[in-house]
Amino acid sequence: MNATTTPDTHQHDCLFQPFSIGRMTLKNRLAVAPMTRISASDDGCATEQMASYYSAFAKGGFGLLITEGIYTDKAHSQGYWNQPGLSDHQQRDAWAKVVEAVNQDGGRMVAQLMHAGALSQGNPYRSDTLGPSAVRPKGQQMTFYRGKGEYPIPRAMADHEITEAINGFATAAVCAKQAGFHGVEIHGANGYLLDQFLSEGTNLRNDRYGGDVARRLRLIVEVVQAVRTAVGPEFTLGLRISQGKVNDFTHKWRNAETDAALIFSALADLPIDYVHTTEFEAWQSAFGNGPSLAALARQYAGLPVIANGSLHDPTRAADLIVSGQADVVSLGRGALTHADWPTRVHNGASFDEFDPGILSPIANLANEHRHRKERACTLH
Repeated sequence: MNATTTPDTHQHDCLFQPFSIGRMTLKNRLAVAPMTRISASDDGCATEQMASYYSAFAKGGFGLLITEGIYTDKAHSQGYWNQPGLSDHQQRDAWAKVVEAVNQDGGRMVAQLMHAGALSQGNPYRSDTLGPSAVRPKGQQMTFYRGKGEYPIPRAMADHEITEAINGFATAAVCAKQAGFHGVEIHGANGYLLDQFLSEGTNLRNDRYGGDVARRLRLIVEVVQAVRTAVGPEFTLGLRISQGKVNDFTHKWRNAETDAALIFSALADLPIDYVHTTEFEAWQSAFGNGPSLAALARQYAGLPVIANGSLHDPTRAADLIVSGQADVVSLGRGALTHADWPTRVHNGASFDEFDPGILSPIANLANEHRHRKERACTLH
């Protein structure tokens, strides 16, 4: 692997300033991004291996850890085999052990709540999939998450199934609070259910959940309101949003900044504490020219922004903070490469390039452990 260095640590000082989101105080501006690791037990419980995985990031200096997407009910929300859930007391209690391990190392932990919708490719509770409309998702199922072939055509959700999904988010949020998490993040990004309702290509409904932007946002609004009611006013609540999707990386909102203004202005009226934007490269213009998606969120939502997208270069990450586009940056590949990324930046240490072998052929923790061990033997 090639290594890079960070000779001037002072230019990164902004990354180590404390910051508060809602009632949650972070020791720095560095977060671990949500990353699907499909390493839970068959019944959706977090494991000791997962506790070690997450606590390593806290030991390494990250102020905030956002979990992988956690499924919310035992109906249609689960997206992947061995994805963890928060749908019952057994799953809640398993997560409590993970949160406790992170707390012992000074981190703060937020549970990301996710309903896969039409992108589900591994659900032991149901054999069919649901979405806003009967539209086959683009692309192929992800093989490194044990998928194969095209996505099936989902069944358009009936009203009672939409209500069931909303209630699942609220119930899972309560379980997260009981497990000791410091907050929850509603996954409204990356092509999963809430994003499917927001996107014109996958939402062809002609009821109150389909049509213009305001109607396509309705499910996000109702989920946020249900979760806030369930957890109370003091529990930190965020929302992740994106243009690109796991099955359509280049997707853009049709009306560009006009849509961004409508979407983020609507989020400003919701009882959330932050917005988490994700793009391939967070600092780039969201629409070819003009502000980044993070900057647009700051402008129109007026809320704290967590920005994600290729920010493993500490100078790039610091620039996003200094320029006022974001308040916190979240790292995926950088965190996977070095669980102690913040400590390395603070000490001016070197960095290795991301090794894709960590996620191949299966993107779980067992493969990562095996790959790192084999790599270490090769290097020595």
